[in-house]
Amino acid sequence: METDLDDYTVIKEGEAEVLMHKKNQVFFNKAQVNNRDMSIAVLRAFISKRKQEHEAMLSKRARSSGKVLEKNVSGNSKEENPTENGEDNGKTNGEHDVTTQNGPKEAAKTAYESARRELKPPRVLEALSASGLRALRYAREVEGIGQVVALDNDPASVEACQRNIKFNGLMSTSKVESHLTDARVHMLSHPKDFDVVDLDPYGAPSIFLDSAVQSVADGGLLMCTATDMAVLCGANGEVCYSKYGSYPLKGKYCHEMALRILLASIESHANRYKRYIVPVLSVQMDFYVRVFVRVYTSASAMKNTPLKLSYVYQCIGCDSFHLQSVGRSLPKNNSVRYLPGVGPVVPQDCTHCGKKYNMGGPIWSAPIHDQEWVTSILSGVKSMKDRYPAYDRICAVLTTISEELPDVPLFLSLHSLSATLKCTSPSAALFRSAVINAKYRVSGSHVNPLGIKTDAPMEIIWDIMRCWVKNHPIKPQSPEHPGSVILSKEPSHQADFSRHVGSLSKAQAKKVARFLPNPEKHWGPKIRAGRTITSKHVSLLGHEAVNGHLNGNHKEAGAEVEEEPQEDIIEGEPDLKRQKTTVDVASTS
Repeated sequence: METDLDDYTVIKEGEAEVLMHKKNQVFFNKAQVNNRDMSIAVLRAFISKRKQEHEAMLSKRARSSGKVLEKNVSGNSKEENPTENGEDNGKTNGEHDVTTQNGPKEAAKTAYESARRELKPPRVLEALSASGLRALRYAREVEGIGQVVALDNDPASVEACQRNIKFNGLMSTSKVESHLTDARVHMLSHPKDFDVVDLDPYGAPSIFLDSAVQSVADGGLLMCTATDMAVLCGANGEVCYSKYGSYPLKGKYCHEMALRILLASIESHANRYKRYIVPVLSVQMDFYVRVFVRVYTSASAMKNTPLKLSYVYQCIGCDSFHLQSVGRSLPKNNSVRYLPGVGPVVPQDCTHCGKKYNMGGPIWSAPIHDQEWVTSILSGVKSMKDRYPAYDRICAVLTTISEELPDVPLFLSLHSLSATLKCTSPSAALFRSAVINAKYRVSGSHVNPLGIKTDAPMEIIWDIMRCWVKNHPIKPQSPEHPGSVILSKEPSHQADFSRHVGSLSKAQAKKVARFLPNPEKHWGPKIRAGRTITSKHVSLLGHEAVNGHLNGNHKEAGAEVEEEPQEDIIEGEPDLKRQKTTVDVASTS
């Protein structure tokens, strides 16, 4: 049956084109171009890194094989020649030992060349493919990629994916395959079978994590997106705990905490199978978080997990927060002894403002990026600028990440510190200079333009703010106010606000854009396919899109739907009863 192109809209992204039905029955969101571009950039870096690691392993193996063969040959030469005693060692005339004839180096080289061919192109699993756009872009744009398996449990999505595979020509047909199945069942039935597993669900990925960590090959890459940011950022803490096993806090750092909660959850699932993760890149963009981790198997390395997790104590009165490690380790002779963490790290009341603490976590407190990978990914993106539709955005995000302090979890907000004290805010450059002049490190955060990462203790931070307030007096506040309690103490450290050369990052000094505005209105999440469209979705879709959907539905329904002026539906009085109409709508991808 031929496809009537009049019923479809052709959407081109990168080198792939997909057919989207005008009824919008299948999952698609234009805003996820940032997600797809970032994934392609990481995938290219992974294939390059995987090849380098394989070459290094083979080189090491060849060297060790050469040493063994040299040892064997030298040992045989010292022995009595068997032919002198009339023995031919089981060989007839004209037969020779290949190792003796060609030498150990040639034999090692032959073994090396033979093993070199063993590295197969990476197999990729896209667990929730919908229209198949992501899988098609992987197949068409990533050099050296192997088979791409696209799964979905929605018949309409699988039909659309297969249609788009054919529409993209022979290369896509040979590399991409689409299946109608439950992704969890498929991953469980293919343990350690995929070099790359991509999870990009609508909402929480928690139900897929257990099967995903089992289907990734050793050293493979797991790419995971979570769009349930309200849950991860503390709006529903109990729901977050039930899904991810961590309790979130409503701090200015909540989006970075969301990243760390997701990483801790993936690590927890991996540990059940004697596996562990190594994050290479963790990104908060637009309306979601996206993590890229490598998965390894090692029962001994898995024991280090408690050292990478921490609870967070957040003061309810001021911006002070402290981390409490879940575990610790002590060297014992030639081994390591693992013990519970020593605590608590804070008293019952905050030492700065006297208020109580909220406790959240556990979160991943180890580095969330591998700076070597970030540098490699960023250089790769810059060298292929024309092949990334969202080049400006992902380049800006990667640039900011490359300048983050990798070993400092969470961050402070300069405006929030000033709000606590009811004072005018110092410029970011002045505040950073004061921290650097106090002999501590400081950087920005890719999550928040106002975020400040530093290894300075909170005592130093508040001393800097006290010194700032002395030079910029404020109106008297209630003595019970947290800011008043903080300012009632004299600073033990005298802040130096003289401008330091390191107060601006390299990107800032070169005036490189780091935080870009959205390219168009209503750039964000879309409604799940099949959901009811009402006027409350105007903020997501816009007046024009909602009116268009309702108009189209009225024309299809004819006499069955009571005609109403569109201005009454969308532009009318707030208390006017509005008609709800069920239509199929595009969702995020």
